[in-house]
Amino acid sequence: MKRLVLAVLGAISLSACAQAPSGNTEPAATAPAATAAKPVEAPKPAAGTPDARAIEAVRALNPQVQVERVAPAAMPGFREAIVAGQVVYVSDDGRYLFLPGSGGALFDVAAKKNLSEDAMAGMRKELIATIPASERIVFSPAKPKYTVTVFTDVECGYCRKLHSQIAEYNREGIAIEYLAFPRMGLGSDDYRKMVAVWCAPDRRKALTAAKSDQGPTKADCKSSVNQQYDVGQRVGLTGTPMIVTAEGVQVGGYLPPAALRETLDKLAAENARTASAAAAKPGT
Repeated sequence: MKRLVLAVLGAISLSACAQAPSGNTEPAATAPAATAAKPVEAPKPAAGTPDARAIEAVRALNPQVQVERVAPAAMPGFREAIVAGQVVYVSDDGRYLFLPGSGGALFDVAAKKNLSEDAMAGMRKELIATIPASERIVFSPAKPKYTVTVFTDVECGYCRKLHSQIAEYNREGIAIEYLAFPRMGLGSDDYRKMVAVWCAPDRRKALTAAKSDQGPTKADCKSSVNQQYDVGQRVGLTGTPMIVTAEGVQVGGYLPPAALRETLDKLAAENARTASAAAAKPGT
């Protein structure tokens, strides 16, 4: 997805932005005069070379970042580029870009597509499908336009904020299917509270109460919270809430209702364009 590619490549420039001075930048009277660092001269390789294609690939995804250095990588067929203090790897033909760290994303530069996210999306969809519908706590409008899965915790601040707006998500045509992810781990007080919610006769009411510190805290029943926690770990969850589309695409973190609807609309439009382009190809 182009949106996902730009979001990840945009993160490359964050370190540079974070170093920008803020507030009063005038030095104290007792401080020694600072020596300005000499700017790094951007490489200027000959057009059509692997180095030039590597620079073009990075700029195709984020034209605002500067490539500080480019050289042959240790693995054959790739160039190694330094961008805002981070290393990226670009195939010599400029088609693929690999971003180490944060899951190690691989991009198709020409298609502006995160191939790693596509692989993860398929796996997320399969894993989430192993949780029976009866084990999900669902808040839905009568005829939802979209359905998302939200891994939630009863104590995290943004989980509570999201749930406080549940009626607004429903008004936006979005159904929320909650799965449990006690972020403090199995056996914690947090975990016991979530088991109590899933053991309650009215789970929706119990979850709402728990997110206001008024829900059940103890229960003695066989629940699927352990299974849901395991699935959360396997789909790459690093924090709660985690919002996943019906296609397995991770879209957040917390997103306000209108912003989530806008994101889902864009993803649906991208999927429609992709399907239309595939149908138009000869032999498909």
